[in-house]
Amino acid sequence: MEQAPAVPILDFRQTKFVTSAPDIRQMPPDNGIEIAFAGRSNSGKSSSINAICDQKHLAKTSSTPGRTRLINLFAVQANKFLVDLPGYGYAAVPEAMKKQWQKSMSEYLQKRKALRGIVITMDIRHPLKDHDRLILDWSTAANLPAIILLTKADKLGVNARSKALKEVKLLLSEFDGSFTVIPFSAWRGIGVDETRKLLSMWYSSFQPIEENANV
Repeated sequence: MEQAPAVPILDFRQTKFVTSAPDIRQMPPDNGIEIAFAGRSNSGKSSSINAICDQKHLAKTSSTPGRTRLINLFAVQANKFLVDLPGYGYAAVPEAMKKQWQKSMSEYLQKRKALRGIVITMDIRHPLKDHDRLILDWSTAANLPAIILLTKADKLGVNARSKALKEVKLLLSEFDGSFTVIPFSAWRGIGVDETRKLLSMWYSSFQPIEENANV
């Protein structure tokens, strides 16, 4: 029996920043294929994007939680985009600003037609907090596949990492969605190649909403 040909791995090193927007109304046209990164503040979301793209300063990182306040769009190739969403769940932010972030993110996740998959970053030591579960509910309702990156995996030993992975997979059984869980470390490179392969497969299997000639 012949095996299906392997999907070529995209050269994520060519990823370039496109624009930032406070909400979907100020984003570029709803074209192409977008894969969004969402996660709690300080979960390693922007660092994960930088590791996958092998660029230290592509997505802005900070030791101060809540640094990502806009929807940031990056072009991997023509018609193929990564989207860095505002971090959520950080308490030391004015309530009005927090509500605005949540509104912008929920609108994007529920209304953006080009969105075809979501990557959710969770600190492997503190996974599946309330906001994480909300994102999982949204992705399930929208029938979006999700990759869960258990970030900062280098903080745990091999046995503890394996135990955390099993526990998260068990907890995910309560959600009726399509999830892939990957232990990940931007610092040590754990899970980076696996994530690149899966993202490349997503980009190759999804049909763009329409041709985008402006990238």
